[in-house]
Amino acid sequence: MFENLSQRLQTVFAGLTGKGRLSDADVDAAMREIRLALLEADVNFRVVKEFVARVRERAVGADVAKSLTPGQTVIRIVLEELTELLGGTDARLVFTGRIPGVVMLVGLQGSGKTTASAKLANLMRKQGKRPLLVAGDVYRPAAIDQLEALGRELDIPVYRGESSDPVEIARAGVKEAVAQMRDVVIIDTAGRLHVDEEMMTEAARIKDAVRPDQILMVVDAMTGQDAVTAAQAFSERVDFDAVIVTKLDGDARGGAALSVKHVTGKPIMFAGVGEKLDALEQFHPDRMAKRILGMGDMVSLIEKAAETADTEMAEEMEERLRRAEFTFDDFLNQLRQVKKMGGIGSMLKMLPGAGQIARELDGAEIDERQMDRVAAIIQSMTAQERANPKLLNGSRRERIARGAGVTVYDVNQLVKQFQAAKKLMKQFQAGGAGKGRRGKFRLPGGMQPPF
Repeated sequence: MFENLSQRLQTVFAGLTGKGRLSDADVDAAMREIRLALLEADVNFRVVKEFVARVRERAVGADVAKSLTPGQTVIRIVLEELTELLGGTDARLVFTGRIPGVVMLVGLQGSGKTTASAKLANLMRKQGKRPLLVAGDVYRPAAIDQLEALGRELDIPVYRGESSDPVEIARAGVKEAVAQMRDVVIIDTAGRLHVDEEMMTEAARIKDAVRPDQILMVVDAMTGQDAVTAAQAFSERVDFDAVIVTKLDGDARGGAALSVKHVTGKPIMFAGVGEKLDALEQFHPDRMAKRILGMGDMVSLIEKAAETADTEMAEEMEERLRRAEFTFDDFLNQLRQVKKMGGIGSMLKMLPGAGQIARELDGAEIDERQMDRVAAIIQSMTAQERANPKLLNGSRRERIARGAGVTVYDVNQLVKQFQAAKKLMKQFQAGGAGKGRRGKFRLPGGMQPPF
């Protein structure tokens, strides 16, 4: 979503870092480009005006003038101000201590509330909670059925109630959570196509009836400043606590995410980064600011690796590598590990200099389907062939190609890649670079290098 903004800002900084001294004219030119970049990203114009003013005030100060690397100092200032614009510090769910804790989701129709409710329940379960979903949207056709389907997929119970009154459903849902010994209730409320008095009144009534610990406003990042306007209206009537931004993985310009905290005073707590039910992440303003400025997000990459890593499998593979027993099964497991982390494209976005990598690739897309083709080829091999690639003669490769629906050339290329990966693995095991304790080469979460 922030790709265009990121590239524009990095171009501005490239013109600053090569100078030993920055004049007021240099700073003004940079601020003008930053202003244009933010406006083109659909950031609220008042937010842009105040942001640029703060950056310029600090950029012409004594700290920059005396710095031996004034360009880097300006980048640090922009990073700090951008972090503050995105919320400053992490916003966390806070419960009062009563059981069950209650979280209420509000927002316009189409913002993704129902899916966000299920994703949040899934995230709460990963944190050791026992959530119950309450279907409070009695107006949108199939909204309750949709939530129940998501609940079945996650194996999380959904309460739909007998009443047609959302307030009664919410109240009864909390009682049901007590009966089922559930410690968190997540209420999916109804939305409208636009902000109206009826929706606000109903949300306020539900709030008074169940006294939620937290009220989260769900906004669609793809709707730009309309999302910010709706959030501002809700903050005045319902006084929500934080924001869930959905579709942050989309190709919109990102202005909603950059504007909502400044306009409403409410921080972003979670971000939806995909369609899958595990694609809801805690929002970290400092990490997002670094990603926008092309500095990467290694902390999130490490956390994601640790979350998806199979430690026991990693230890077993390490022992086989030490005995030079790397097989096609190991190769396939590494590909699956990368896929669990969101794919190569998702990982690249978190690496420092991702924008530079994209430019060097000249806009080429990373074909994630190639991983599926590789998996199909390996799975078309027999167990003996996967364990002993030396068995792969010409006739066997033809059979594998037919089974995987690819050409013999594709099979030959995979075998070459496998041999190269195996050779590199041996070098990592024998070499000093990248070694951890006892000479073990490790990536975050105990992974081996995903080739």
